Amino acid sequence: MKRLAIYCGSATPTDPVYIDNARFVGRTLAERGIGVVYGGGRLGLMGAVADGALEAGGEVIGVIPTALVNAEVAHRGCTELHVVETMHQRKQAFTDLSDGFVTIPGGTGTMDELWEAMSWAQLGYHSKPVGLLNVAGYYDGLIAFVDKMAEVGFLRPMHRDILLVDDQLETLLDRMATHKVASPIFSMSSSEL
Repeated sequence: MKRLAIYCGSATPTDPVYIDNARFVGRTLAERGIGVVYGGGRLGLMGAVADGALEAGGEVIGVIPTALVNAEVAHRGCTELHVVETMHQRKQAFTDLSDGFVTIPGGTGTMDELWEAMSWAQLGYHSKPVGLLNVAGYYDGLIAFVDKMAEVGFLRPMHRDILLVDDQLETLLDRMATHKVASPIFSMSSSEL
């Protein structure tokens, strides 16, 4: 994996564990020679990921909509900063520029990015690993929800493992490097659906 898209929040939570972890993620990726592709912001977890990677000499590619550049939240220290017009273009750039996706804590925008990465893998639009770093139990409820989707039958058994979950970054990265591509819906017959 040469580059990973990192999905995370632009907020700064009160508990420093989230910012500290975001900086750790950026630094660890840089130390492993993995470039960061992220939302291009300088605030919150986004800025911490970028700063952690840059301080460790890593590549950081930001992808940010014009509206957020105009709001002066762009990180001007990125290796590259791509300015796009829409959020759809932003998410497409994340997919085009990266070899996989890691989601760390964030809010609704982060969830939008994670669900799209999972959905596109399930459909067969990409075959890249989708990781979820469960920092301080932040995603316990989401993990339970994914399990519930599988239990009820809205998530096929062969697609349950699209989302790789771990609470340790190193283990998650190792699992992502050896992930197996799920059979995409687009290649299935109607009797398999």
